[in-house]
Amino acid sequence: MNTVPDDIRSEALFVSNVQRSQLPTPELIREAVTDTVDRLGEAGCAELVAQEFGEHPDCALGRMKWARNAVRSAFA
Repeated sequence: MNTVPDDIRSEALFVSNVQRSQLPTPELIREAVTDTVDRLGEAGCAELVAQEFGEHPDCALGRMKWARNAVRSAFA
């Protein structure tokens, strides 16, 4: 999983079931990213991110910002 770029990790966390309100630990974030990439693949994550930005642009931006920051911290 170390070879997966942060952009893909962020997309995977974005489309996972993990919520910011859960205050997820770095371990939970890493597990969610790994499970989501394994389940959907890199292209599947990107497709779902695009879908969410198309359907809910008002919410998607905030979630992506959170996901990017969470991934940076969890995989530092």
